[in-house]
Amino acid sequence: MTSPPIRVLVCDDQVLIRTGLVTIIDAQPDLEVAGECGDGQAAVDLVERLRPDVVVMDVRMPVLDGIEATRLLAGAGVPHPVKVLVVTTFNLDEYVYEALRAGASGFLLKDAPPAQLLHGIRTVSTGAALLDPEVTRKLVGRYAARIRPAEGSPQDVPLTPRELEVLNLIAGGLSNSEIAAALVISQETVKTFVSRILTKLSLRDRVQAVVYAYRHGLVA
Repeated sequence: MTSPPIRVLVCDDQVLIRTGLVTIIDAQPDLEVAGECGDGQAAVDLVERLRPDVVVMDVRMPVLDGIEATRLLAGAGVPHPVKVLVVTTFNLDEYVYEALRAGASGFLLKDAPPAQLLHGIRTVSTGAALLDPEVTRKLVGRYAARIRPAEGSPQDVPLTPRELEVLNLIAGGLSNSEIAAALVISQETVKTFVSRILTKLSLRDRVQAVVYAYRHGLVA
């Protein structure tokens, strides 16, 4: 029995880019375009009506920008969050970090090849973060100076010393296998630690874990 297709909402105010994304996605047997729109408010309204699995979201748009739309769709306290994949222009866009902080599950460049876009949608739909650890570290590191620290100190983080060590390594860009080698433990043990960290901190994925580490002063 084949699985139902992953339903995608495409939100971008540039018609040419939006049409291109729709065409690429609709050509895949395991993907389906549930709808398309040109501003963040329309995306919020359509998600409520269409309930897509993934929203491909631009950042700079009229009416409501992609960051605020992401916060409304996937931010803290949203009862039924949808997975958001931010697609934007890295060298012009200064708000990528804020989009991830707002609840986006991943980030992709607009000039990425189609295969990378499709991989991103499929990855995000499973509940995993799109960004690999190294890209995550570089992305958040680029915006580290903009991050406003949360109240409290690193000592207030509700993790054991070993869990803090693992979180620090995640934020440093290490994969599970690299963390296992660094701490001389098995990859299964690393997975258990990562799961505990995400649960204790009410985080969805590694992207949010890296953001948390920066905000709480665990990474310089």
